[in-house]
Formats: sequence, structure tokens, C-alpha cells
Amino acid sequence: MTASLWFGCLWIVLAFVLQSIPSSDNHWRRAYVLIALGIPLLIWIVVQNGAMVGTVFAIAQGSVLRWPIYYSYKWVRHKFD
Repeated sequence: MTASLWFGCLWIVLAFVLQSIPSSDNHWRRAYVLIALGIPLLIWIVVQNGAMVGTVFAIAQGSVLRWPIYYSYKWVRHKFD
């Protein structure tokens, strides 16, 4: 198991720990930090392990960050309508 996969697993655990702590802003600040850490990590995983493993990790990230993805989708759809 490569270092990038270890850090990917650590990112997933960190995301679930951060979501279990109460927040006054509905966890948006934590989501921004996770996104800022997750994008370079995803690129590192794809470079070291290939596109299939990167796709699996991207799906895992999407399951954790589903609301930012949903609101981004709504914003893009609204811009093109």
C-alpha cells in the first residue's frame, strides 16, 4: 500500500471525525478544508496508483462531500439555464 493510499484513508477517517463534531455553520468551513486537502491528494493517488484507484477514491470523497457537490451542480445548472 502506497503512502498516498495511507493518506487517503487518513483523509476519510478525518472527514468522518470532523462531521461528527457539532458546528454552528453546518460544517462548511471544514468542508472547504477537506476539499483543499482532498484535491491534491486525489491527484497524488491517481499518479501513484492509477485511474481506477483514483476513481474509487473520488467516489469516496463524493460520498463524504455530497452537499458541496450538490450545490455546485445546482449553481452550474443555474448558470447554463
